[in-house]
Amino acid sequence: MALRVGVVGGGQLARMMIAPAVELGVELRVLAEQPGMAAALAATAVGDYRDADTVLAFAREVDVLTFDHEHVPQEVLALLVEEGVAVRPGPGALRFAQDKLAMRARMDELGMPQPEWAAVTSAAGLQEFLDAHDGAAVVKTPRGGYDGKGVRVVRSATEAEDWFATLAEDARGGALLVEELVDFRRELAQQVARRPSGEVRSYPVVETVQRDGVCAEVVAPAPHSPERLDEVAAAIGVGIAEGLDVTGMLAVELFETTDERVLVNELAMRPHNSGHWTQDGAVTSQFEQHLRAVLDLPLGDPSPRAAWSVMVNILGGPQNASIDERFASAMAEHPSAKIHTYGKEPRPGRKVGHVNVTGDDLDDIAYEARAAAEHFGD
Repeated sequence: MALRVGVVGGGQLARMMIAPAVELGVELRVLAEQPGMAAALAATAVGDYRDADTVLAFAREVDVLTFDHEHVPQEVLALLVEEGVAVRPGPGALRFAQDKLAMRARMDELGMPQPEWAAVTSAAGLQEFLDAHDGAAVVKTPRGGYDGKGVRVVRSATEAEDWFATLAEDARGGALLVEELVDFRRELAQQVARRPSGEVRSYPVVETVQRDGVCAEVVAPAPHSPERLDEVAAAIGVGIAEGLDVTGMLAVELFETTDERVLVNELAMRPHNSGHWTQDGAVTSQFEQHLRAVLDLPLGDPSPRAAWSVMVNILGGPQNASIDERFASAMAEHPSAKIHTYGKEPRPGRKVGHVNVTGDDLDDIAYEARAAAEHFGD
């Protein structure tokens, strides 16, 4: 009988686990939030991931439970573990991907380099932090933010008044996370995979290019990087994976500062946009690696297949045409491009697909990837 992996969440990350699952002989089942989502091909159930009975019923039909996102409530995760479900990554690790304040405190405990930060519960506390950090800071909601949502650069405490008002209305109370505004040269991402038995594999550190808070491009490996940077980033990734007892894929978003430090920005405990290049540019893709890891199978080789890989996200998609209509022209003009789409309806700013190109000349493949992606815009 085939091993059965259940994925909570029906988005594009679950969708991109389908092909490697088939190749590995793994039965992939998906609990989708609603019909017709990106991973509809493997969706065996539709339901609310916040409802314990729904998730438990789904989990009882699989050997291992993993995730397309980190939003399943801790109380649901705890019940799953109590009922003997193999949850990977487990609630103890996922807590630090769900709560940025908890993550910052734990990074301090692990001795990881990170921006100066504080938990603030009032405008006065935020203003005090601003005064101590040259009048500028980044404020984040501890939970739920992604792709630039729940993040603001502020220069006055009044710019977060609405968030403090929301905290005041919440019976649970809480705090906002405030961080120093880092003077960074570029953003990087380090991915590692870890299985329950402890084996860890690191991918090359990559450079990510953000536009309007959303990842637009990834270059693998990060260009113009001294060997020491690769070593430091990998050590940070492995240290966090082991320190938090992560199982599966872990992505560590990093800042490379202008004074040549590397600081931890955020964490994701699942396949990640910064690793989509691995589908066509690595011996083992992040999606296959995640399945191997959560099933506690030997991990695959994360080495690049070519000198360079460039991933360009397709953001928004054509607003006045079907995305399928654009494939022929993109393929004809850019035969080296590998095009991946997510079965999503186009919408401004939405990630609806990506393009990967690999090769020996970085300038050439970056051009090909960008030009191919442009076929899917208006």
